[in-house]
Amino acid sequence: MTDTGEARSADESTQETRQSRLRVFMRYIPLIAPILLWTVPCWVLLHAGQHWPLPVTLIGTALFALGLIGMPLAMMRGHGRRQQDRAAIVGDVLLGASWVLFTWSVLLGVLPLVILAVAGAGDGENRARIVTCAVLGVSAVLLAWGYAEARRVPRVRHVEVHLPRLGAGLDGTRVVLITDTHYGPLDRARWSARVCERINTLDADLVCHTGDIADGTAERRRAQAEPLGTVRATRARVYVTGNHEYYSQAQGWVDLMDELGWEPLRNRHLLLERGGDTLVVAGVDDVTAESSGLAGHRAHLAGALHGADPDLPVLLLAHQPKFIDRAATGGVDLQLSGHTHGGQIWPFHHLVRVDQPALAGLSRHGARTLLYTSRGTGFWGPPFRVFAPSEITLLVLRSPQRP
Repeated sequence: MTDTGEARSADESTQETRQSRLRVFMRYIPLIAPILLWTVPCWVLLHAGQHWPLPVTLIGTALFALGLIGMPLAMMRGHGRRQQDRAAIVGDVLLGASWVLFTWSVLLGVLPLVILAVAGAGDGENRARIVTCAVLGVSAVLLAWGYAEARRVPRVRHVEVHLPRLGAGLDGTRVVLITDTHYGPLDRARWSARVCERINTLDADLVCHTGDIADGTAERRRAQAEPLGTVRATRARVYVTGNHEYYSQAQGWVDLMDELGWEPLRNRHLLLERGGDTLVVAGVDDVTAESSGLAGHRAHLAGALHGADPDLPVLLLAHQPKFIDRAATGGVDLQLSGHTHGGQIWPFHHLVRVDQPALAGLSRHGARTLLYTSRGTGFWGPPFRVFAPSEITLLVLRSPQRP
């Protein structure tokens, strides 16, 4: 029989090893990724036996070289200290386009060549040119579709959540979740207003925003965020910080949300009463808050639940799904999170799963605790969503003692 303590120790050791490898991997990504993203498609599309006319090869290679140099420069000018929105837009678009080209160059540039060669379909030059056309065609379609998906008002996703400790008076409570709006270099004030109009059709008792409101300071993105002040809820509108707030003066966003009528749940809770029963609605700062150096900012579950009756069901807002381990230990019934974007551009979700315990949807953790992870309402960086649609989530809470 395996000792429980030893098994837990082994699990923790494995988790630490995985996180250590991830940190090393993430450290070198900025150096390696641009080279791979541009050189692999360049080789597959231009130098894999197509024998294009020399001007085509030279011009194509020059364009890929320009992307390899220009994308990191634009990203640094756009998202670094200078915060130049036009540069950020250029860098973000190039990042998304190169990721899609890279993905489909790998998927369509190796296997089809082998299949065509085995089948004896055409000579080597024709096979290579077929692959080039396929990669360019698929990438163009996915980028156009992904752009439309990113810029549209998200669809409403309806989810029923059964909570064993929820009182009968709270059965049918309607909770709307939005997250990761990421107002940024592309002006989305009109999109923001339309999202809020859609939320107001859902008759919510509680509306939650689980962070990553914007990329940029509250002063800079105020116009895009102001429509949030029009959101209606019969009981409360609550908000917690995400990791991107801590790149852009988080306290400014806390103050602006308070000004817009949202209640920032910074390691505290409020009580939602309905039909004689009570739900504890708690929130914590993002897990990156403490390393930000801002006084008083940290993820503190004990502080969030201080003074709450332990027999009452708890709904917790925490930006990152990885907080679920602490939530399960603390007896939380339901945690609402975002952060993952569902991967945003397939197949990036495989990298997200290395860092987070859930990608999207409802999952169970431990004996009591449920986690709902939203794919996000907006998008970060590249204005594309491929096989990871955005969402506004309507969660209907259900009690075992339904009237």
